[in-house]
Amino acid sequence: MADSLHSFAPSDAWQPLPAAQWDEPAARHLLRRLGFTAAPAETARALHDGPAATLARTFARMPAFPPPPLIAALEADSPRLARKLTSRDPAEKRLAGKDARERSREALADLTLRWLAHAARPENSGAEKWLLFLQDVWVVGLDKVKNSALLYRHQDLLRQAALGDALTLARAMSRSPAMIVYLDLQQSKAGAPNENFARELFELFTLGEGHYTEQDIKEAARAFTGYRQQLGTFRFAARQHDRGPKTVFGRSGNYDGDDVLQLVFRQPAAATFLPREMARFYLADSPLPAAHLDALGRLWARDGFGLRPLATRFFGSRLFFAPEFRGNFIKSPVQFYLGLLQDLDLGVAPLPRQVIGVLRQMGQMPFNPPNVRGWVGGRAWINSATLAARRQLVQGLLHPLNRDALNADELHALDLAAADGPAHFTLDDARLEPWLQLPNDKLTASLLATCLPGQRGTALEQQIGAFLERSSARKLPAIRAALATLLESPNYQLC
Repeated sequence: MADSLHSFAPSDAWQPLPAAQWDEPAARHLLRRLGFTAAPAETARALHDGPAATLARTFARMPAFPPPPLIAALEADSPRLARKLTSRDPAEKRLAGKDARERSREALADLTLRWLAHAARPENSGAEKWLLFLQDVWVVGLDKVKNSALLYRHQDLLRQAALGDALTLARAMSRSPAMIVYLDLQQSKAGAPNENFARELFELFTLGEGHYTEQDIKEAARAFTGYRQQLGTFRFAARQHDRGPKTVFGRSGNYDGDDVLQLVFRQPAAATFLPREMARFYLADSPLPAAHLDALGRLWARDGFGLRPLATRFFGSRLFFAPEFRGNFIKSPVQFYLGLLQDLDLGVAPLPRQVIGVLRQMGQMPFNPPNVRGWVGGRAWINSATLAARRQLVQGLLHPLNRDALNADELHALDLAAADGPAHFTLDDARLEPWLQLPNDKLTASLLATCLPGQRGTALEQQIGAFLERSSARKLPAIRAALATLLESPNYQLC
C-alpha cells in the first residue's frame, strides 16, 4: 500500500511511486483518475508496463480530432452568413440569424457526439480528459459565444498547445476567437479597454484571487486592446491598441498582451495555480497542503512550466497514490457516461436527443459550462435529480433500444451507423449471451470484474451471488438487474 499523504515531507511528495507499491489497485487508481475507467485489459497492460511507461504513452501526443463535417461546413459558409447577418434588409437579417442559430445548434450536437466517441476510445481517454481539464480552466461557453465552429476552434487551439508550455498555451488562449467573443475583447480599444479578459486571466486562468490588484487589471486590459476575431481567425487591430506605457505587477513598459503574459509567469502564484486546479479536477475536493503545492510549483517552474512534465510528475507521484485519494472522488457526468461505455464495451449512440439530453440532466453539457468558473464538480454533481438521471442512463444502456420511440432522423442515423459496421449502443440479449453460459460463481466474479473489481471478496459479492442463485430460473433479467445494482451503486459513482 502507498504511503499516507502526511507520512512524507513536501519535498518527497512528488517523487515517483516506489516500484514495490505498484500493484493492481494502484494501476486501477491511475487509470480511473487519468481517464474514465479501469477496464480489465487496460489495467493488465498498465500493471505490466508500470506507471512511467503508461504516462509516457498517454502524454506522447494529443490525438488528432479534425473538424466534424457540420463544423467544417459552418466554417466554410461563415463569410456568406456574416454578410447576411449585417444586411440592411431586416427580413434577410432575421432569417440569416435564425439559420445561423439552427446550423450552429446542429453542428454542436454533431461535435459533441463525435468528441464523446473519440474520447471513449481507451487509447485517447487520458489525453482527452487532460483536454477536458484545460477546457475547465480556459473556459468559454455556448451561451455567450453562440457559434459552435468557434467552440471547436477553441478546443483545437488547446489541443495544439496542451503538451507544450503554459506560457505558449496562454498566448494561444488570448488569441482564441471564442475567448475574444466570450470575454469581450472584440469591443476593447484604446481609450475604452474592457477589463473582463484581464480580470479572468489573473483570477481564473493563471494566478488566483489575491495575487493582483485592481490597478493591475486596468493596466493589463489596456495591453490587450485591439485583439479581434474575424470569421474565426485572430486579427490584431493596431489602430485600436493602446500604445501608451502601462504598469503591471510593479513593472512599467509599453506592454502588449504577450508582454503581460510574460509578467504573469514571473509571479510566484503562477507556479502553484495550475497544480492546484489539477488537484481539484483529478484528486480531491479539499485543497492540498500549501507546502506540498509549493514544492510542486517549484519543480514545475524549474521545468520551464512544461505541461507534459507537470502531468507526468503529478500522476506518477507518491502523493497521487496516497490512500486518502483512492475510491472517494465523485465522477463527473462525462466520466460516468464514458466510463460506462468502456466498461460495457458500447459505443456512443448517434442520437443527440438521448445522449446530450441525459448529460444535460446529469449536469454537464460539453462545450457549455455554466459560467466562466467552469464546473464546480465534487458534491455539486450529486442531487436527487442528477442521481435519477444517472439511473436512467444505466437502465437505457442495459436494455435494447426502443426503435418505436425514435423519430425518422434518429432511425436513419442508426441505419447509417450499422452500414459502417457492427455497432453496439446498448446491451441487447445477444451481448449478454456469454454471461448466460457461466455458472453463478463465475458469473458473479465476471460482473464484479466488469463493474467494480475492487469489490471482490466483499459482502457485495456475496449478495450478488445469492441474488443470482435465487433468480436462476430467469437468468437474463437477473443479469440485467445485477448489473444495474452494481452500476447504480454508490461505489460506482466514485473513482
